[in-house]
Amino acid sequence: MLTDAQMQEIDDNVIQTIKSCYDPEIPVNIYELGLIYQVRVAGNGKVTIKMTLTSPNCPAAQSLPAEVKEKVSQINDVSGVDVDIVWDPPWSPARMSEAARLELGMM
Repeated sequence: MLTDAQMQEIDDNVIQTIKSCYDPEIPVNIYELGLIYQVRVAGNGKVTIKMTLTSPNCPAAQSLPAEVKEKVSQINDVSGVDVDIVWDPPWSPARMSEAARLELGMM
């Protein structure tokens, strides 16, 4: 069983890892785009990620969740990864961080 400090470290590493994943059509990482709704780390090291896509017809619908799962699986002390695609609430540009809006010229 992991300690709270270990679980927090994994959580931090998951977020940093997710920030290395980019939507192929948008030059901003998926975390700053607001596509990650939730990251949960269980005491056994299992990570559950709830994410969405910019639209149900997103060309990266197959590749992006698989990339997230693959990269997060490689983090030390992660025993498994579930990536759940959710559509509620629907994604909108309002979910983007200030840095993402600045990068895309939306400010």
